[in-house]
Amino acid sequence: MQTSEMVLRILLVGVGATLIMDAGALIRARVFGIASLDYGLVGRWLGHMLQGQFQHAAIMAAPRVRHERLTGWVFHYLTGIVFAMLLVGFKGVEWLSHPTLIPALATGLISVVAPFFILQPAFGLGIAASRTAAPRVARRRSLITHLTFGLGLFVAGWLVLVFYPVQA
Repeated sequence: MQTSEMVLRILLVGVGATLIMDAGALIRARVFGIASLDYGLVGRWLGHMLQGQFQHAAIMAAPRVRHERLTGWVFHYLTGIVFAMLLVGFKGVEWLSHPTLIPALATGLISVVAPFFILQPAFGLGIAASRTAAPRVARRRSLITHLTFGLGLFVAGWLVLVFYPVQA
């Protein structure tokens, strides 16, 4: 597989998996009333990082930054692509030709490190949401979301293969 083809496949898998994760979040919001992360807050955090502030007591109380919603959503999808790249880096490029579920789910599970140890503490929520009113609920929701992303890696890997077969 040529490098350009591999890069395109990783991009498609990362974006596809993130779309599947977002579809799951939308379903949970509409059916069960479970709110998802406002990616505008991610953009706000990134915007404040440019000003030298990396951690907040409460990100929702921090001043808004220009284009925070767009910035947050773009970063969200870029993060999905990075985790797809990590999956392929760990399993090898052959995973793109033969996607398997367990490594994809493991990648989703590993990806929960980002909210637990980076985002939530930086937002003022503590490590693994320890400063929230219901840490166990927040942790369970993060795990479900990131396992959905892992499932999305697998499904997107197969969809890319179906619609864009590997040339011999």
